[in-house]
Amino acid sequence: MNQITDQLVVEKKDGVGLIQLDNQPRRNAMTFDMWNDLPAVLEDFRADDNVRVVVLSGRGGKAFCAGADISQFEKNRSSEDAVEIYNNTVKAASDTLAEFPKPTIAKIEGFCIGGGVGIAMCCDLRIANDISSYAVPAAKLGLGYRADGLKRLVDVVGPSFAKEIFFTARQFTAAEALEMGLVNRVVPRSMLDAYVADYAARIAENAPLTVFAAKTVIDQLVRNDGPPDDELCAKVVDACFDSEDYQEGRKAFMEKRKPQFKGR
Repeated sequence: MNQITDQLVVEKKDGVGLIQLDNQPRRNAMTFDMWNDLPAVLEDFRADDNVRVVVLSGRGGKAFCAGADISQFEKNRSSEDAVEIYNNTVKAASDTLAEFPKPTIAKIEGFCIGGGVGIAMCCDLRIANDISSYAVPAAKLGLGYRADGLKRLVDVVGPSFAKEIFFTARQFTAAEALEMGLVNRVVPRSMLDAYVADYAARIAENAPLTVFAAKTVIDQLVRNDGPPDDELCAKVVDACFDSEDYQEGRKAFMEKRKPQFKGR
């Protein structure tokens, strides 16, 4: 396990890249350094072919992420230039996570608030324990949310639930989050670690090119800035059929054994 900064703990294990947010006194709220360092961690995972899936979580078992660390606002948002630097850093980290080419899972324990919801929305899957809670309290603080951040929430839960989350600014339970589609799965708190580890392992052992193709095509189908890139979609699908993994998958099926995929 590697401590990349004082508040990001990173590990690679059995095909899984693990990132833990570690600002426990503030419920793992995101500091400027955490936002700033996240893209470098993800770039390392992207370049490592042994990393097949990424799991993002909060340390301590009580919170995934309680949003931005407001104790830093006086320093990091003290001028117009400082605000621009801060916002650009947050956007760069969020975009890097949202556009990451490998599958990403947010493992959510306890509080998932404000920017924590935003980080979770940047992941492909969200798996939570039954005591997790969710809120975007912007309306209690007078904050405005940028369109790109809101779009990710709307894409996941739809416009009506997105409005309910923002209009009320209240906390929602894990059951309510599941009903809205905010999370994919809710499991008992004692089972969360094992459940996410199993999900990550299942993804890691599948054909990487197929998983990448599915993620690419689905993201293209739901984009709002133009029609799907049909050429790109065809390219990633063709790459699957042209791969050694396709030959291995068919051979393993006929031989009734588990395939050993190499991502090529």
